[in-house]
Amino acid sequence: MAKRPRRVAVMLDLQWTQKRHAAIFAGTQQYAGEHGWDTIIDEFAHDTLPTRRGTPPPYDGIIARANRQLVARAARLGVPVVNVWPSSPAHHLVPGVYPDSTLSGRLFAEHLLARGFRTFGTLTAPKNVDHDLEVKEFVRVVGEAGFPCTSGQIPQNPWRDLGHWRRTERLIGEWMDCLTPPIGVYVGLEGCGRLVAQQCHQRGWRVPADIAIIAGKNEPTLCEHPRPSLTSIEIGYDRIGYEAARLLDRLIDGRAAPSKPILMPPQGLVVRESTDFFAVENDLVSSALAYISANSHRPIGPDDVAAAVGAEVRTLQNYFRKYLDRPVATEIRRIRVERAKRELVQNTRSLAAIASDVGFGTLQRLYEVFCREVGVSPGVYRKQRQLNSS
Repeated sequence: MAKRPRRVAVMLDLQWTQKRHAAIFAGTQQYAGEHGWDTIIDEFAHDTLPTRRGTPPPYDGIIARANRQLVARAARLGVPVVNVWPSSPAHHLVPGVYPDSTLSGRLFAEHLLARGFRTFGTLTAPKNVDHDLEVKEFVRVVGEAGFPCTSGQIPQNPWRDLGHWRRTERLIGEWMDCLTPPIGVYVGLEGCGRLVAQQCHQRGWRVPADIAIIAGKNEPTLCEHPRPSLTSIEIGYDRIGYEAARLLDRLIDGRAAPSKPILMPPQGLVVRESTDFFAVENDLVSSALAYISANSHRPIGPDDVAAAVGAEVRTLQNYFRKYLDRPVATEIRRIRVERAKRELVQNTRSLAAIASDVGFGTLQRLYEVFCREVGVSPGVYRKQRQLNSS
């Protein structure tokens, strides 16, 4: 007799099309397809579940943006729940799979620091755990580098009504009044990143020369149009959905829940026009950085960079140490590592091909530098950030 397929409910607010809803759902469905689950979309599972103990539950498990009512009813019935909503009021009551928002905040700060910015800002929504963790780490990283950060807050849902919209516009304006260009900023919502860019235009501020903007979680329509396109972070929400399904499968089998939430590292920054600038108070260094960015995939070294900008190698090295606190070779290596990270995550090409295309030449050199700079091998980095069924 064939084993009955597991019946799993998903409660993910799928009326919203953002990746944190739709892509998580897609990840759950990949796992469900691989393991023969019956999936039921039930946005009111907290009401669907029976209230009495001993009543047969309609589901073997639930993946949800969990609320307290759902968690309480599921616990009474012995139905395991996996939460995928970091700001859930019940996040501490059930196992969860979430983005590693601390790591995202570090990536934002490191990207803007590498662009040469020395003042920073953040604009995020209150009572949003992702934003809180991102800002905390962002401020820590730029603070350790010795630079200030001006943080502001806006409503979680600026589009709720006209009053929220006008209040959001006003709060953005007040926050921008406190900024002194050139400055690098992180804005938690793509739509608000667009409002910041609009107010920059009204003020005569250039993006990215006066203000470089990282915004949101890479919703392509808002990030790519209109110009300037917005640099953003790709979380890989489908991986969160897949890992949540895998965890739920273990819980249904009766295995113990992990002692801490599972945190999934972001896939990496998607760099666009809004940060395509080097804020360095030296034209020679700025030109050298632009040359490195455009040519790091080629077999270039400090001599090539110096020749391209018409400077002596020693002179250029001295300027790099003065303005960036690192030598030319370190910047070339950093750019290559960042390109390797993007290639590892965004496609399945061989490591040898990636090593050649990003400028390392050989797989052995990529492996040596990547392990030293990132702390894990290229293969491990790819596995951590790509959805897989192993």
